[in-house]
Amino acid sequence: MKETEGHRGVDPERLDEPDLLRELQNIHRSRHDTLLYGSDSALAAHNVRMAELEAEYLRRHPQRPVASGRTRSGARTRECESGQA
Repeated sequence: MKETEGHRGVDPERLDEPDLLRELQNIHRSRHDTLLYGSDSALAAHNVRMAELEAEYLRRHPQRPVASGRTRSGARTRECESGQA
């Protein structure tokens, strides 16, 4: 285990793919409550751990599929189609 600013967790590089995905799912699920109700130190630890996990995912999947609706041009297209400009 490694320690990062008071947070203990398995180094994301050591997680196998299913464990990394499960950790990401869990941390994203808990994000809202941590933001609203967590102490400053809990939020800081959450930020660090989430960044570590996301960085590892991106390192492993540099060519991940990107949905066109999740890009700036895709968002602009949605705005034009809905009459917002």
